[in-house]
Amino acid sequence: MSTRITSTPVWVRITATPVRRHFLCAVIGLAVIVLALESLSTFRQSQLTSVAYLAIAAGGLTVLTGLSGQLSLGHGAFMAVGAYTAALMLRAQDSGWSVPLVLLAATAVAAVVGLVVGVAAARLHGPYLAGATLALAVAVPGLALYFSDYLGGEQGLVVPAPKVPDVVDNVMYFVTGNDMDSTKFVSYVSWILLVLVFFLLANVSSSRVGRRWRAVRDDEVAAELAGIDLGRARILAFVVSSACAGAGGAVLAMSARIAAPSGFTLTLSLTLLSAVVIGGLGTLSGALIGAALLTYIPPVVTNLGLDAGLSSLQSAELAPLVTGVFTVLVILFAPLGLVGTFRKWRITRKGEK
Repeated sequence: MSTRITSTPVWVRITATPVRRHFLCAVIGLAVIVLALESLSTFRQSQLTSVAYLAIAAGGLTVLTGLSGQLSLGHGAFMAVGAYTAALMLRAQDSGWSVPLVLLAATAVAAVVGLVVGVAAARLHGPYLAGATLALAVAVPGLALYFSDYLGGEQGLVVPAPKVPDVVDNVMYFVTGNDMDSTKFVSYVSWILLVLVFFLLANVSSSRVGRRWRAVRDDEVAAELAGIDLGRARILAFVVSSACAGAGGAVLAMSARIAAPSGFTLTLSLTLLSAVVIGGLGTLSGALIGAALLTYIPPVVTNLGLDAGLSSLQSAELAPLVTGVFTVLVILFAPLGLVGTFRKWRITRKGEK
């Protein structure tokens, strides 16, 4: 009597654990990034950079709000911390700071600020936490005016373009056959950073830490009875989220070539929150989709307004109106966000079968 030996398919072995699945998605994402950036114009590359730094910050915010249940209206302040840290380091040309070190420093400084704010806000809930972070978003840009000698005041700090390392330039020319200019380099940096951040956040969300955040969000009493330190869980979520915002702010500074208070107003914090709401709370793919929509909707609407015969001012004012209406429609007809609603629809359809 023969015994049949069945082997597990390679695809099943590769995707057997969440870490492996996330790693596979990261590799595929990097390949798509290379193909996209090498086939687009400089203007489109800069737009993709905008999508990337908004998605990085929105990814951290969706972890904070969607998983741990803490509402923040001040994440633009942490982006400002990261942007000014990167600006100060890049302006010190003689010190020879590399881009990875600048990003790491901006992330670390924002994480420390997030730790301080998280400790202070650990006992706040709902509208009280939202009000405290709202005050933070209003106050932090004003520090640039108070310390104008160091932070440039209202004019801000001009950020020099990061130098493309010769090794990176040579490798990319060998792989793609194209030269690497500063804009393309920043775009690559932003999207590689986005893939890395999303890979880490996805793994954290599926780990024991993520399960603790969900427990605290769903039922604080039950979570505390289960032995979870509520304050520690909330603070950790705040630190992770603020670190992501700091990394996004550093990329913003390198892309815009300036770090000024006007770039980190309350509007930026609300834009991040809108991206999370539109895409779907607690989903990294939703944060990416929301960031992409909020990046591309304004210029598309502005161009449509100009084609329709509106003036430049009228077209520019039409863009936020359409964005606001679109956000309201998503909240009304897709309260779980675009990704959350799609997932619910797919589960319902499977149940009907």
